[in-house]
Amino acid sequence: MSAKPKHVLVTGGGGYIGTTLTEMLLARGYEVTVLDRFFFGDTLADLKANPKLHLVREDNRWAPPAVLKGVDAVCDLAALSNDPSGELDPQKTLDINHAARARMCKMAKEHGVARYVLASSCSIYGFQDGFVDETSSINPLTTYAEANGLAERSNLPLASERFTVTALRQATVYGLSRRMRFDLAINGMTLSLFKQGGVKIMRDGTQWRPFVHVRDTCRAFITVLESDPAKVNGETFNVGSEDQNVQIGPLAERVSNAVGIPYKPDWYGDVDHRSYRVSFKKIGQRLGYRAEKQPEDGAREIFEALQKGTLTDGPTTNTLNWYKTLLQWNREMKEVAPHGIVL
Repeated sequence: MSAKPKHVLVTGGGGYIGTTLTEMLLARGYEVTVLDRFFFGDTLADLKANPKLHLVREDNRWAPPAVLKGVDAVCDLAALSNDPSGELDPQKTLDINHAARARMCKMAKEHGVARYVLASSCSIYGFQDGFVDETSSINPLTTYAEANGLAERSNLPLASERFTVTALRQATVYGLSRRMRFDLAINGMTLSLFKQGGVKIMRDGTQWRPFVHVRDTCRAFITVLESDPAKVNGETFNVGSEDQNVQIGPLAERVSNAVGIPYKPDWYGDVDHRSYRVSFKKIGQRLGYRAEKQPEDGAREIFEALQKGTLTDGPTTNTLNWYKTLLQWNREMKEVAPHGIVL
């Protein structure tokens, strides 16, 4: 068994999952370097006093090898996240979510990093009947899902005796985070209950989706980092739990009950054709991992934070809308500041 890594590079460490992973790694005594564009603000402000935290404002497409100095492991989370955002500019999604992460993995191997963990997604299974597991064929229905599949195919073959590579296919994530997202199913339902007293559901509510709490998915990354390489090298693991394969309609009722508001669905959009149920037996049997939290836990913590005012909805909590805003600002700045200055 190789030594437990001491210094972890978290790309996308300023994001929804990345901020929580950074906090949990620091709490376990790791030195952490975060590589992020910080599109969503100073999301790690409360952790900056920790001397083991280092922040690098950089794009994963062009990050120099110097970011890997002294690093033992990489958790590669940097990506345009979620299906709608991936369709804003499909080629850029492939550049960032596939090519840049393939580059990071190759660069890590070349510079003596011992471990690399890719943040992939169960969305690559697409529409499939019955349960799927890590041996099932993938059926990506969106550019986001396609890019994850391509990143897996690029990076897993780089595994070697001295370079441990693992891909984690995460279920749909929920729960409270420093970089909050309300464009995720459970989080969005909870916000809708808080603001309107009803719950928004994408038609027609019969679609199956697996879920995992943000802290549980971060524990999966840490579990892989701390596992014997022989158990995880070159492997793919689904991250979630069997009992959190749920249909969206019944899930909305559970979320409503959790926060004490009568169930009143508010349907929107076209029928969602992304439907899949996932087996999570492999990660449990091989690594002893299990999810600790349920959708009700996530809904209650978010609802309580909204009630207290420690959490608010705002421009940055919807990923797609915020990307659109940034792109619009960029276009306008080019028009009003042709020489790089406004006044």
